[in-house]
Amino acid sequence: MLDNPDPAVEFAVVISDRTDAGGLVRARRAGLPVEVVPWAPDRGSATAALVELLDRYRVEVVVLAGFMRILGPEVIRRYPGRIVNIHPSLLPSFPGDRAVAAALEHGVRVTGVTVHFVDEQVDHGPIIAQVPVEVLPDDTVESLHRRIQRAEHLLYPGIVAALCRGTLVPGPAVTV
Repeated sequence: MLDNPDPAVEFAVVISDRTDAGGLVRARRAGLPVEVVPWAPDRGSATAALVELLDRYRVEVVVLAGFMRILGPEVIRRYPGRIVNIHPSLLPSFPGDRAVAAALEHGVRVTGVTVHFVDEQVDHGPIIAQVPVEVLPDDTVESLHRRIQRAEHLLYPGIVAALCRGTLVPGPAVTV
C-alpha cells in the first residue's frame, strides 16, 4: 500500500496503535513520518491523541488498513466521507475481527473484500467496492486470508487515489 504511483496521493503520516506494526517498518523505509498512539488505557485518550496527530499532519483523508480498533465518534464526525476501511469479507456478512474464520465456519463458497466509508458502527457504512474471493475446499484461515489480502492489495490503492483526487463519493457499490 505504501507504493505510490499516483501523484494525487501524498502520504502525510502512518499511525499505528502498535510499535511492532509492519506498516510502520514499511513507512520508515519509504521515508514517511510514523507515530504510535497506544490504545490503552482508554479509547477516549487514544482518540484525542489521534485527532491531535491528524491535525498536526494536516490529514485530509484517513485510510484504515490493519487498524483493529474502533475509532471514537469525534474522528468520524471530523472526517465525514473521508475515512475508508478495508475488510476481509463481503459486508454486511461477517463483520468484526474474525471475518475469515467466520466465513469458513459458515461454509460459504465465496467471501471477499469490502472497501467502505467508515461510520460510527463497526464494519458498517456505505460500501464503495467489493471483490469476491472463492473459498477452496481445503482452505485454512491462513490460506484464505492470503488470497483475500492479494485482492485487497489490488483494490485498495485505486480507491484511495480516487478519494484523494476527489472523484470518489458515496454512492452505489461496485463489485469488481
